Amino acid sequence: MKNYVQPGNTITLTAPYAVVSGDGLLVGSVFGVAAGTAASGEPVETALVGVFDLTKVGSQAWTVGARVYWDDTNKRTTTVSTDNALIGVAVEAVASGAGDTIGRVRLNASF
Repeated sequence: MKNYVQPGNTITLTAPYAVVSGDGLLVGSVFGVAAGTAASGEPVETALVGVFDLTKVGSQAWTVGARVYWDDTNKRTTTVSTDNALIGVAVEAVASGAGDTIGRVRLNASF
């Protein structure tokens, strides 16, 4: 196709805040995971699809298939939808202990 540009699994975004490799970032309604380090306002390659271990709210249990949202204020994932952006689904259950702060998420890419 003459109008095909790229697969779109990763794109370059302008970091809305400082990020390091593996951090989540939200630009408008586009959520992804930084592939490198960037200061606020710098370009950063960002993965839009795949399965990632991301920081989550502690003391919050997850079930497989639960909708996962990005809390951009606190820069972490949550199952609470209010004021947060839907980013994907949990692919592993996570206990509700205060120290259970990593969740495995399959990104659904941006809408």
